[in-house]
Amino acid sequence: MSGVLVEICLEDLAGVRLAEDAGADRIELCSALSDGGLTPSIGTVATALRSVTRMGVNVLVRQRAGDFVFDADELAAMVADIDAVRALPNPHGVAVGFVVGALRADGSVDVDATRTLVAACGDAPVTFHKAFDQVPDRAVALEELSGLAVARVLTSGGAASTLEGADELAALVAQAGERIVVLAGGGVRPGNAAELVSRTRVREVHLRAATTAQSGSLATSQYDPGHRQVTSGAIVADVVAAVREATA
Repeated sequence: MSGVLVEICLEDLAGVRLAEDAGADRIELCSALSDGGLTPSIGTVATALRSVTRMGVNVLVRQRAGDFVFDADELAAMVADIDAVRALPNPHGVAVGFVVGALRADGSVDVDATRTLVAACGDAPVTFHKAFDQVPDRAVALEELSGLAVARVLTSGGAASTLEGADELAALVAQAGERIVVLAGGGVRPGNAAELVSRTRVREVHLRAATTAQSGSLATSQYDPGHRQVTSGAIVADVVAAVREATA
């Protein structure tokens, strides 16, 4: 098995350089991770693209928190966000992709909305995010997304963590073949990444390599509890080392 790609989910701009320096292959750039992740500001994306020199940058496009059933105005806003990101300078020519997802009220993939989002992304690779874990039949959904030219799906196999969902992840990897990538995310840590790769044969793993940082302000409020989550370069490096060793 060839090397496994490591993707780091983050919202802190300092974490962009930390992740690249620690050996990450790609980041998923977000905002509001406490709400499950929302679209980052255009300035955040522009700054990240100026910072990276090697790793890929995937941009989450999710207009609001809550469910993944979007109306026409919300869908139009997400298309506009995609257009704005695609128009940004990319001084180092790194790979830029998008992370999207839309469901119907019954939990199945909203094929029409997803087709619209994929079309807006043009030739940029598209990841269908963890809304995938809510669908009633992930095998069917995988075929639908493959047919829409989605590049990968982010999933824990419908379980609380990737290790708990390892059997279904392995089944999805086998079903996907070379047509679509299964990106394993959910509870991935340095201590379990090798086991996850061995059990599932996934080619890509995704994690929030978070640590707690103290606030830069001496004054606290309801908006600043005195600490925040930031990216740990050490955790990134440890996961990279674990998956490299597992696939050596």
